[in-house]
Amino acid sequence: MQTTEQLQNILDQAIQNLTFPDQPKHLYEPIKYIINLGGKRVRPLLVLLSTELFGTDAKEAIHAAMAIEVFHNFTLVHDDIMDNAPLRRGKATVHEKWSTNTAILSGDVMMVEANKNLAKVNPIFLKDVLDTFNTTAQGVCEGQQLDMEFEQRDDVSIEEYINMIRLKTAVLLGGALKLGAIIGKASEKDADLIYQFGENIGIAFQLHDDILDVYADPDKFGKQVGGDIIANKKTFLLLKAFEQAKDENLEALENWTSYKKFDVREKVNAVKQVYDTLDIQNIAKASMDEYLNKALALFKQINVSDEAKFNLLTLTTQLMAREY
Repeated sequence: MQTTEQLQNILDQAIQNLTFPDQPKHLYEPIKYIINLGGKRVRPLLVLLSTELFGTDAKEAIHAAMAIEVFHNFTLVHDDIMDNAPLRRGKATVHEKWSTNTAILSGDVMMVEANKNLAKVNPIFLKDVLDTFNTTAQGVCEGQQLDMEFEQRDDVSIEEYINMIRLKTAVLLGGALKLGAIIGKASEKDADLIYQFGENIGIAFQLHDDILDVYADPDKFGKQVGGDIIANKKTFLLLKAFEQAKDENLEALENWTSYKKFDVREKVNAVKQVYDTLDIQNIAKASMDEYLNKALALFKQINVSDEAKFNLLTLTTQLMAREY
């Protein structure tokens, strides 16, 4: 069994080996650009870790891992257009560097490239792999649509929010793990368990992000702390605060979320003050822990040795302990 570091090296090598046509230059250059911007590469790593978990060499799953990585980056290109985001990982986004039309088209062809990588998977797994990938990809698009719809609504429930992040973020972690399990020849039960594990970890991961956005150390965070507050993003924290707030706290939330012009720092501090009064950070942490514990309970049921589970468990712990 290989270490996570060795698997990371296999991944890095495979990413370097990805080839795209030279022409038209402006169609393929943005793809190389976004893929080489780096990032944590968590999703393709999960494919490889899952394959190894079930006793199969990770190299067997490298094409599926590349499909997940290319697909994930495709969603980032299109998300950045929808969010009007100028930066991604500290560098200009594709639509800023080239143009919106180029970014749309490059994104489209990335979806094709993801499928070309999937087509290289051992044919005996291909149907299950395609079914899992397509269900995952469709879920991510559904989640993004819900996220956009929520911006126009002021009656979003916490239950709806959890379902949106499940689709937008968590199904891709579950899908990556399930792809690895299929190629690792896991039983149907174990493949389903690892999918559910990934989905619950994904929800916990996003709730952790919501908390970090407000409470992270600015020096470590790498982006503006309070960005969600500034944008009135309907995160778990804001929805829970509206649910709990009364009198002057409710009035403060309603006022600050309705202002069109405001001092950024003043807004962040005022909303954060309401969160602190209502103990929102700890309520959010309790919800995050609930999903994390559910994930770990599912993982426990997977029928492989504790030794085989070590790498994946270690990565999960690291992801949930991160400060940025």
